[in-house]
Amino acid sequence: MKLISVKMPEALIEGMDELVKRGVYPSRSAVMRTAVRDLLKKELWPVLQQESAESSLEEEVETTV
Repeated sequence: MKLISVKMPEALIEGMDELVKRGVYPSRSAVMRTAVRDLLKKELWPVLQQESAESSLEEEVETTV
C-alpha cells in the first residue's frame, strides 16, 4: 500500500476516531479505505462498466458490418 496525506476538517476526524473507539474499525486508515472504496463503487465503477459495455457493443457492431 502507498501512504498519502489528507487534510480534513476536525469534525470528520473526530467522527473517524469515534468509529475506531467504538470498535467499528481498527484504525483511521481502515475507515478511510472503506470510505474511498465505497465512493469508487458508487461513482466510478458504474461509469467504467458502462464504458466497457458500450465499447464491447461498438466492437460487436463493427465486426458484423
